[in-house]
Amino acid sequence: MSSPDPQVRAARNPSSPPASPSPSPAVRGPVVAVTGAATGIGALLTERLAASEEIRQVVAIDERRGECAEAEWHILDVRDPAIAEKLRGADVVVHLALDLDLGSDAAARTAYNVRGTQTVLTAAAAAGVHRVVLCTSAMVYGALPDNELPLSEDAELRATAEATGVADLLEIERLARRAPRAHPGLNVTVVRPALLVGGTDTALTRYFESPRLLVVADSRPAWQFCHVDDLCTALEYAVLEKVDGELAVGCDGWLEQEEVEELSGIRRMELPSAVALGAAARLHRIGLTPSPAGDLAYTMYPWVVSGSRLHSAGWRPRWTNEDVLAELLEEVSGRHTVAGRRLGRKDATAAGAAGATVALLGAAAVVRRARKARRRI
Repeated sequence: MSSPDPQVRAARNPSSPPASPSPSPAVRGPVVAVTGAATGIGALLTERLAASEEIRQVVAIDERRGECAEAEWHILDVRDPAIAEKLRGADVVVHLALDLDLGSDAAARTAYNVRGTQTVLTAAAAAGVHRVVLCTSAMVYGALPDNELPLSEDAELRATAEATGVADLLEIERLARRAPRAHPGLNVTVVRPALLVGGTDTALTRYFESPRLLVVADSRPAWQFCHVDDLCTALEYAVLEKVDGELAVGCDGWLEQEEVEELSGIRRMELPSAVALGAAARLHRIGLTPSPAGDLAYTMYPWVVSGSRLHSAGWRPRWTNEDVLAELLEEVSGRHTVAGRRLGRKDATAAGAAGATVALLGAAAVVRRARKARRRI
C-alpha cells in the first residue's frame, strides 16, 4: 500500500516531483473601505486596519493619496456617485470624510458633510455593503444644565444647531436613522466621541489655548476627553461587528472645572452669563472670532457619556482624562487664543492675560457703535 504522505512517497520514488507546500490559510476578515483616509483620524484608522490580522483588505478613499502603502487607494470626492463602484466588494465602510474646520465657510461645509454622507450611504447600499460606520460627536446630546452624569447612549439628542458643525452632525444622525429603512439590509453604526484630542483643532481644544479659562458664573462644567487612539480602537470594534448601534466613546469619568484648573495651572476668568454669551455672539457676528455663541454651552454644562455599550463588548479606553488633558496642553503650548480667535505671539504678549479678552470685547463695542453711527447717517 502506498503511503498517503506525499513527502514519504517522494522519498521512496525520487523521480516523483516534490510536493508543493500547503498554502497558508487566507485571511477571512472583512474588506473595509475608509473615506477621508489620507489625513487625521482616517489616516490613523487606515494604518491600524491595514496592520490588523483580522482585516482582509483596506480600501482607502480620499481626494489625495495617503501614506499607507498596504491600502488600495482610490482618489475621488466622496460626493461623486462613482464611489459606488469603488465600494463594490467591501463588507464595511467607515465614513470619516467630514469637514469640521473652524475656518471653513459654513454653507460649503454643510454641503460637503451632508451631501457626502448621503452619497456614501446610497453608494454603499448599491454596492452591496452590509455595514456603514459613521462618526459624529457626543456634542449631539447637547450641553444642558439638567443632563445626567453620565449620559447613556439612548439619551435624547437635544443639541441645537448653534454650535460649530453640530447642525451637520445632527443631520448625519438623521440620515443614519433613515438609511436602514431606505436600504433594507444596510446596518448603520454611529460612533460619538467626547471632546476629541490628538492633532485636532476645534473651538473646545482652543479653549485651553487661552491665557485664562473663561468660566460662566453659576455654570456646571464637566470635562470628558477622548483620545484619537481610543476612538480608532472603538471604530475597529464597530468594523469587526463586536458592537453596533449608537456608541459613545470617551475616557472613564470626568473632571470638574476646579480639577482642570489645578491640573493645567491656568487660572479662571469668571463672567456673568449674559455678558459672556452676549459678547461671544457679537464677536462672532462681526467676524472677530470663528466660534458662535453656541460653542460656549459646551464649556458651561455637562455632556459626559457612559460608553456602556462599548464597555459591555469588552472595550476599554487606554487613556485617562488626566493623561489626555496633559497631551492637549502640550499640543497647544505656545499658541495664544482668546474667545476662539488665534493671536500672534506679539499680540498676546502685548495684550496680557485678561487684557486680550478686554481688547476683543472693546473692539466689538467699537464696531457696534460704528455700525449704529452709519445707520444714522
